[in-house]
Amino acid sequence: MPAVINSEVHDAFKDEATRRIGWDQQLEAAFEHAAGALHSDKGKPNGIDVALRVLELGSDREAVVATLLSDPDLRDVLDHKAIEQEFGGKIAQLTQGVNQLNTLKDGSPASIDSPEQAEKLRRLLLAIISDVRVMLIKLCYRVERLRLLKHGDYELRRRIAQETLDIYAPLANRLGMGLLKWELEDLAFRALEPLVYKRVAKLLEEKRSEREAFIESFTAQLKTLLREQEIDASVQGRVKHIVSIWRKMQRKNLEFHELFDVRAVRILVDSVADCYAVLGVVHTTWQHIPSEFDDYIANPKQNGYRSLHTAVVAEDGKIVEVQIRTHEMHENSELGVASHWRYKEGARLDQRMEASIAQMRDLLQGSAEEVSDVISEISTEQGSDRVYVFTPTGQIVDIPQGGTPLDFAYSIHTQVGHRCRGAKVNGRIVNLTTVLKTGDEVEILTTRESRPSRDWMNKNLGFIKSAGTRSKVRNWFNHQDFEQNLLDGKAIYDRMLSKYSIHNADLKQLLTHFKRKDADHFYADIGRGQITSAQILGYLQTEPEQDPFKKVKKETRAPSSKDEVSIHGVGNLMTQFGRCCKPVPGDSIIGFITVNSGITIHKHSCPNILSLPEEKRQRLIEVEWGHQGGSVYPVEVSMTAYQRTGLMQDISTILANLKINLLNINSNTNQAEQMVYTRLTMEIHSVDELVMIIDKLSQLPNVQDVRRIA
Repeated sequence: MPAVINSEVHDAFKDEATRRIGWDQQLEAAFEHAAGALHSDKGKPNGIDVALRVLELGSDREAVVATLLSDPDLRDVLDHKAIEQEFGGKIAQLTQGVNQLNTLKDGSPASIDSPEQAEKLRRLLLAIISDVRVMLIKLCYRVERLRLLKHGDYELRRRIAQETLDIYAPLANRLGMGLLKWELEDLAFRALEPLVYKRVAKLLEEKRSEREAFIESFTAQLKTLLREQEIDASVQGRVKHIVSIWRKMQRKNLEFHELFDVRAVRILVDSVADCYAVLGVVHTTWQHIPSEFDDYIANPKQNGYRSLHTAVVAEDGKIVEVQIRTHEMHENSELGVASHWRYKEGARLDQRMEASIAQMRDLLQGSAEEVSDVISEISTEQGSDRVYVFTPTGQIVDIPQGGTPLDFAYSIHTQVGHRCRGAKVNGRIVNLTTVLKTGDEVEILTTRESRPSRDWMNKNLGFIKSAGTRSKVRNWFNHQDFEQNLLDGKAIYDRMLSKYSIHNADLKQLLTHFKRKDADHFYADIGRGQITSAQILGYLQTEPEQDPFKKVKKETRAPSSKDEVSIHGVGNLMTQFGRCCKPVPGDSIIGFITVNSGITIHKHSCPNILSLPEEKRQRLIEVEWGHQGGSVYPVEVSMTAYQRTGLMQDISTILANLKINLLNINSNTNQAEQMVYTRLTMEIHSVDELVMIIDKLSQLPNVQDVRRIA
């Protein structure tokens, strides 16, 4: 044990821990780890001092052990696995959470350049923790950090103190940690405005302990008076701290002697009638100041706040502010839409955030046993539909859950998105389809010219999560030249027909369906992204063909059977799928009555059906897909790619991730052309699944063409 952590410190810590939570081998071991830390930077809080603060707040043993182990100088010495092996999974998780918060950039100027950024950072801090005790420990570390600010330079002191007032003090307030909020604000204010702090402290003209003694005496007298009147009441005294006094002086442009709430008492009763009865007792006993009386019960504030406020002159001419309200009013004020922290911070109501904060507040007020029982069930997933990530300068950007670097880029600025060509996440270059996590630092790599890719709008490829981002990409293409969009759209359309083996698409029907006046405008809108391949494919797969099946007899439809294929007009016939075209659910299909093998199911576009002689067309019959359930169907896909190492492994990885069963793979290499020709046979559930597979395979490096084999 180093000299800086002597035996007296050990004994004092052990005595305090024993009195509050008991002493055991884990605590001893954790203390030894914290005592053995370097503590080379005087500006860094050490785990032992912070653990004492956590103990004083009545936290449990796991939180105290995690506080000791999250000493900043242990971060690079004890890894997660080592802590898990020695102290168990819960403590390791707590320690990891605290370390994650402690490694966020301290006092980054960009993180607090606006109220919106401050709110995003508060939400980020709550979103990345999985245990409310992590935030409790983090706030205690911040208190110690502020106490040691005198060892840092002026600019660092200013930034950390301002960040505390903007971020951490409001968080402590929201979580009901009033004592921590009081300490954070006072220490931060002292660092930011040392002269003002000393001036207000001097104006108080008494020590804090003396002020608290006065309030204790006042509340004791008040309790006696209320008992004599048989009024059941809870009387709570509080001394306003220096920051609160200064803010009120600034906000109301008052001098110190004009303030009447430096000392304050709150009285909670059961009914409104009791509120006015208590008011009568207070005004009868002490002289009240008429100008400071407000009846917010009869005339509630706009936000719904209800309470009686008055100020009286007590012993030695000292002014005491008295608030009187029912327990229900107090609960609404603290936790409901009229809560004190919300109207002071000016934040908007967020039901999801409110529910999670209320849950955490209740947890913190429970006993250590209750905490242990429910902590595994509590997860502070604030704003779970949003992810909060950093820019390289420390600014916070929120994007949808599942968002990618492209969603991030377009959130920064539309032009940043248009010029995006790559991204770094936490310093490493990643794919633009990478899903971002809360706390990631993202840097966008750009080019000089705007050039979005049409692939970004393909939902199957996963480039974009946000509908707003996709709309911005689509709008970019909408503003490009008509001729270029026409050429691009014609190429997309032809490539789609070839890729999915569609041989008889009726362009006139497509123009009618999509309400376009001619083919040029149809192709141009494809090029702009206003008509997608998926929309065209969906129409072609569901619209019955008019030719060459116009002679097929129309019969009354029979109810859909539970079989894979439903045959119009008849039931319980043997069916089989044509090996020539291998139809799968989603394909437009037709049945052919064979002589001895029942009905063979073909695609409408099957070459064998299209080439049927006239005398055999009478044997065609309408069919439709029934209830496939979990049925799978074999399908063949061809792929052409330039030869490279790892191509087959990449193909297998994509199919495995999509949970596709690969039946057969046959690959041939043309060494002269350095080309690889691959034929895949796989089992799929529908055409939609096939579209996704082809899109994913098409994105592999060096791949030139992927298409279904008809």
